[in-house]
Amino acid sequence: MKTIFDRTRMLLGADTMNLIKQKKVIVFGVGGVGGFVIEALVRAGIHTIAIVDYDIVDITNINRQIIALHSTIGRKKIEVMEERIKDINPAAEVRGYAERLTAENIETFQLQEYDYIVDAIDDVPAKLLLIQTTNQLNIPILSSMGTGNKFDPSQFRIDDIKKTNTCPLAKVIRKETAKMGIKRLKVLFSAEVPHREEMPDDGRNTPSSISFVPAAAGLLIASEVIRDLLFTAPVERTLFGIKLQGQKMKADY
Repeated sequence: MKTIFDRTRMLLGADTMNLIKQKKVIVFGVGGVGGFVIEALVRAGIHTIAIVDYDIVDITNINRQIIALHSTIGRKKIEVMEERIKDINPAAEVRGYAERLTAENIETFQLQEYDYIVDAIDDVPAKLLLIQTTNQLNIPILSSMGTGNKFDPSQFRIDDIKKTNTCPLAKVIRKETAKMGIKRLKVLFSAEVPHREEMPDDGRNTPSSISFVPAAAGLLIASEVIRDLLFTAPVERTLFGIKLQGQKMKADY
C-alpha cells in the first residue's frame, strides 16, 4: 500500500526513515522561515514536532509565509500550522505553544526533551535567551539570522556565528554570544548586502521581503537539521556510501 513517505524511503532506506521518525524537534517562530522549516521537517518524516509562536496571520504575511492565505488572516499561526501538519501526516504528534518566549516561561517548553532546536525568532532578546539556554543544556540548535531586505537566496550560508559577515542581525548575535562565552553557534545567514527601494508608509523600520528568500532559508535549515540528526546518529549503518558511527561525517552530495 502506498504511503506518504514512499519516495523518501527510496532515497534514505527504511532504517534511516525509522531513525528520523524517532527524533523530536522544536521550532521557535512560525513565520516566513520557520513555517518552511516545519513544513520540510514534517514531510521528511519528523513525527514529533513542537511549534512556538504567539502571533496571528496578517495580510502582510501572504507574500512569504506558507500558512498565510486570505482564508487564514486573523487566526493564530500555531493553529493554522498544526492543521497543516496534520493534513500532511495525520499521525504526527504536534505540540503547539501560542506564547512569546520569555525568561519566565522558557522552562515550560522542556527543551531537554528534544533532539534539535530551530530558532526562527525575530526578537533579539528572545533569540539570545534561547541560544544561551540551549548552550547550557548542550542541545543542538540552528539559529536563523536576518532574511529581510534580501533578494538573492543563493547567498545564504550555514556556518558558525564567528564566520558571519554583512548581516546586521548576525553582527548583534555575534557580539552578544561572545559576551556570554558561547564557543560555537551554528547559524544560517546571508552574505548579501541588505537593501530596499522604498520605506514603509507608516514610518516604521519594517523589513522588506519577497516570496522565495525566507522559503529558501527555511528549506536550507530543515536540510541541515535532518543531516545533523542522521550524521550524528549513534548507530552503525551506511547512508550514501558513508558509514555512520556516532560522529559527524561529511557527505559529498
